[in-house]
Amino acid sequence: MPDAITDVAGIEVGHFTDPRRPTGCSVIIARQGAVAGVDVRGAAPGTRETDLLQPANLVERVHAITLSGGSAWGLDAASGVMQWLEEQEIGLPVGFGLVPIVPAAVLFDLPVGDHRIRPDARAGYAACAAATSSAPAQGNVGAGAGALVGKLFGIAHAMKGGIGTASLRVDGVTVGAIVACNAVGDVLDPVTGAVIAGARTDDGRSLRNSRAALLAGQPIAPLLAGTNTTIGVIATDAMLSKPQAQRLAQVAHDGLARTINPVHTMLDGDTLFALATGQSGKTANMLLLATLAAEVTARAVVRAITAARGMTIGQQHWPAACDLRRPGNVA
Repeated sequence: MPDAITDVAGIEVGHFTDPRRPTGCSVIIARQGAVAGVDVRGAAPGTRETDLLQPANLVERVHAITLSGGSAWGLDAASGVMQWLEEQEIGLPVGFGLVPIVPAAVLFDLPVGDHRIRPDARAGYAACAAATSSAPAQGNVGAGAGALVGKLFGIAHAMKGGIGTASLRVDGVTVGAIVACNAVGDVLDPVTGAVIAGARTDDGRSLRNSRAALLAGQPIAPLLAGTNTTIGVIATDAMLSKPQAQRLAQVAHDGLARTINPVHTMLDGDTLFALATGQSGKTANMLLLATLAAEVTARAVVRAITAARGMTIGQQHWPAACDLRRPGNVA
């Protein structure tokens, strides 16, 4: 297995990356439809079509999820996804044609380059046109193109975030995740607890450790609510009901809690979707699925960071985790 969300039968992923800023969007497509759920934990989310995913509401299946940069402007990318799906004759029959169901979530990457450049409907359409069932690119692409992490002590001390993916297969059931990490907090190795990317010290040469700094009473920088956010999708080929899909989205946040600190803050709009294609024909134990969902989410966050590469915009340079690991290298 390539160890990506596309290992889940029925899932395709496409990225659009705009190099002018950079920014971009990513689309996760389920051509045959997928039972879906969502859980929003951040206090400042930017989302579209999430209410319909509540278990008591009517629509059972969605056809794609859009993840985008560009803050609320980036929600427009989902319109291009809808257009592409309609052209492919994919959507919910309503008697007057097909209506593609495309929930979306955005992250805030406007401080990176020219904020007037952001993903739009054309970007969403292009991401769909690029979608395949092959393992998607990771790091500085799609929704992760302009992502940063570790901004509690000022954006000048932040580091490059990105987008990452992972999957696991147990007892004939596959669970995968794709996550765009733009957290205000640090990113940790879930095995060792060590910070691998985040707020840097004043000289920029090493990691500050935001949790330790906060507990020591160091003052944080003034930050606007919602100017961060980690967003993602967990998918499985197991057969799930709508309430079970919602539960899967909820427990996947455990993976964020293992790898991001602080997480789910007033400054983030952390949102995770869950998709169940049912193509394995199996009804897996929910305890197993929950364990797998949290694990692949954590692994996807780490890969988003380890696949990222440093970025320079004007006079500002944001190093990546790989830069700080190189002996003698100065961020």
